[in-house]
This record gives sequence, structure tokens and C-alpha cells, in this order.
Amino acid sequence: MKTEDKTAPVNPEKDQNTRSLDLMNRMRLFGMAQAFTESLRSTTAEAMTPDNFLSWLLSREWDYRSAAAIQRLIRGASFRYRAYPEEIDYTIPRGLDRNQMERLCSLDFIRQGQNLFITGSSGTGKSFIATALGYHACNNGIRTFYANASKLLGLLKVAKAKGTL
Repeated sequence: MKTEDKTAPVNPEKDQNTRSLDLMNRMRLFGMAQAFTESLRSTTAEAMTPDNFLSWLLSREWDYRSAAAIQRLIRGASFRYRAYPEEIDYTIPRGLDRNQMERLCSLDFIRQGQNLFITGSSGTGKSFIATALGYHACNNGIRTFYANASKLLGLLKVAKAKGTL
């Protein structure tokens, strides 16, 4: 976006709805702008009172920003793939208890400052379980970082050498 676009005066020749959309986008109210555009294409706004319409626009902006924040957390976590706790197959015999996973999904261990180490034989789904818990944490607004043992040890080694451990 150019500097003059941010400070340029509102063009009075545009109709009121176009000016409103322009201002919403310039103020980075993208969720609200999207909802307002949808309302112009349908009869949704006509059935609402002004208070309800404003509340709806604000709710859509809130939802947009919440979803964007979750996507930023997921990108920052550096997951290798997408996984969710509800996708875990408990029929495979690997010593994984559904009740234990549900307790872990409460994320209380994170809130209490505890660590979680997932161990097991190769191919038992450790990375999948860690990723599923990580996605669940991100969806709950918790900043997450995904690393396998090799990556984690490498990062710790660099941090120790820099004196930032």
C-alpha cells in the first residue's frame, strides 16, 4: 500500500457504501469490510436494526482477527503437516489411552508450566500426536513451536553457544 493511499482524503464522488468499504479496508477492518460487502449483496441488513447490524459487523471483525491470529500461531509453530486430536486412531495397539489424550487436550500441563515428552518406537505416531496437540494449542491461542529431537538439540546447541540458553 502506498503512503498516499493511507492519508489520501475520502473521494466525495463515490457513493456512501463504496466510501465506507474503502475506509474499512484502509483501517484494516477486513472482516468488517467482507461482512459489509456480503450485506450489500443480500437482504441481511434490511432485516436488522442498526444496533444488530453494528453488532454483527463487529462480531465478524472479531472472528476475522481471531482466525488470523490462529493462522499466525500455526505458521509460527513450523509444523511439518496438519493433524488434529480427533483424527487419532485409538484402535492401533501402541499403548495410547484415549482418556490420557483427552486430559492432555485440556492443555492444563501447559498452563501449569509442565513439559511433555512423547516417547516410543519408530513409526508409532509420536510426531502425529505432538502435531495434533500443537494444533490444538494454537487453536486455543497458545504459542507453539514444533521440533523433533534433532532440531531441538541443534537449536539448544546454538543457543548455548550464543549464551542465550
